[in-house]
Amino acid sequence: MSDLTSSKDVFEAVGDVQIVDVREDYEWEAGRIEGATHVPLNDLMGGAGEFSTDKPVVVVCRTGNRSELATLMLRARGLDAHNLANGMEEWEQEGLPISTPDGQPGRVA
Repeated sequence: MSDLTSSKDVFEAVGDVQIVDVREDYEWEAGRIEGATHVPLNDLMGGAGEFSTDKPVVVVCRTGNRSELATLMLRARGLDAHNLANGMEEWEQEGLPISTPDGQPGRVA
């Protein structure tokens, strides 16, 4: 599989990975990666979220800092976890699609 730390590579692999967005509710509402699962970082650190061991997990936040911590936590749980290194900011800069939960065009908050 490609490098799962780059936005373009994750976009190309979207059907083969689990994308976990660890941003806050207001950030999620403003815009997200289609098909991502929302588990805020504090919830994830408290044990929330159930993930398949059959597919790699790609963790995303705004810039890659919170998702780096979440990636380490998921690896400690035995998952094949990867940090989307530059987060939603890079995703947006690359012109990749962002949508709101109701399917409208989204933005990075």
